[in-house]
Amino acid sequence: MEAIQSPSLRPSPLDPLRKSIPKFTNVRPLGAKRVSFISASASTVSAPKREKDPKKRVVITGMGLVSVFGNDVDSYYDRLLAGESGISLIDRFDASKFPTRFGGQIRGFTSDGYIDGKNDRRLDDCLRYSIVAGKKALENADLGGDRLGKIDKERAGVLVGTGMGGLTVFSDGVQNLIEKGHRKITPFFIPYAITNMGSALLGIDLGFMGPNYSISTACATSNYCFYAAANHIRRGEADLMLAGGTEAAIIPIGLGGFVACRALSQRNDDPQTASRPWDKERDGFVMGEGAGVLVMESLEHAMKRGAPIIAEYLGGAVNCDAYHMTDPRADGLGVSSCILSSLEDAGVSPEEVNYINAHATSTIVGDLAEVNAVKKVFKNTSGIKMNATKSMIGHCLGAAGGLEAIATVKAITTGWVHPSINQFNPEPSVEFDTVPNKKQQHEVNVAISNSFGFGGHNSVVAFSAFKP
Repeated sequence: MEAIQSPSLRPSPLDPLRKSIPKFTNVRPLGAKRVSFISASASTVSAPKREKDPKKRVVITGMGLVSVFGNDVDSYYDRLLAGESGISLIDRFDASKFPTRFGGQIRGFTSDGYIDGKNDRRLDDCLRYSIVAGKKALENADLGGDRLGKIDKERAGVLVGTGMGGLTVFSDGVQNLIEKGHRKITPFFIPYAITNMGSALLGIDLGFMGPNYSISTACATSNYCFYAAANHIRRGEADLMLAGGTEAAIIPIGLGGFVACRALSQRNDDPQTASRPWDKERDGFVMGEGAGVLVMESLEHAMKRGAPIIAEYLGGAVNCDAYHMTDPRADGLGVSSCILSSLEDAGVSPEEVNYINAHATSTIVGDLAEVNAVKKVFKNTSGIKMNATKSMIGHCLGAAGGLEAIATVKAITTGWVHPSINQFNPEPSVEFDTVPNKKQQHEVNVAISNSFGFGGHNSVVAFSAFKP
């Protein structure tokens, strides 16, 4: 078998820039070579070369989601462009005794046509969202129904992760154990609670026999899945991957757990303005839920079957702050080095990036830590738009990166970036155009989407329009 050289070990045109800030030379993200972050102002360095091999180029051919704005990708993005808030008071259960009583709760969800009724009644919402989003992504990729027979299912895989897993099934099982004894625990308790089952059930339903597992890195989960799925394709282990994230944690134990972490906004009198990324008055994040799934294919495979190519995945990276269980490094070092690694993997120079879909959760520490990181990488911020999808749909935890990747791709294909709403009194140190309160027309050259999770997990993925 031919040895595969990691992209992080190859000589790069970015290497001279790594010497520009000596105090960060001890960082080692994703490889043996020491690196530091890059300076976008160093224009003397030639742009890295992007992948040309159609077997290794990864394209996006389908997108599917379940969201607080419904299950249709175009409608979802239209409502984001309109600056609509999907946040409301929780009515799925009695939240009146909680200090936070609102979230991005999904209402009216239906799986009709995607999951048979008997199984649908048993499944945790986390699994239902995953299956529906995955199948909708395949339909969008012109692989619905009988068309699925066009592909080699032994070379098609699923990588849909979740941060929390089947939380309702788990919570109900514990309650039954305590109140009624072990005989009242459903036999589906373990299978429907464990985090791998979203990928497993999709694979079983579709007959996909390629790489199939889950990644659980808290709120960075979806981007980790995109990165891993793309690498399976690049290494020749799969032609097509369904990848993304799913989450359904707006239940009493989920809400209560994040309340106990003191992570949530308590703006109960005005929920729709509670998520305020980069605003001086932000007081915590707002919980959301849903799923976001992409169909990722090698360019060669997509072209052979005549697939609709929506955009191109250029590259990505993952690493760890190695700093604190819940707090990010204030200086943004882990994030800046992750962005650097993603740009190198993508074959992209900093000057080419002009859109950032930020993690931007509306937490006091996290928002500015991310800003500190991106400012270290992108010294000239004047041409970059940076917005916050979470300001409208809340923080969807393990699904956040999936839903935000879809928003990022839609920005590329439509030429419009959605606003960051609730920008009333922005932090002066941000220094980016955060697209405040109103959509903006913007031709995206290269976009990156950031996702970070408890445990210090960092992930960045890069997309662009597809150019043959």
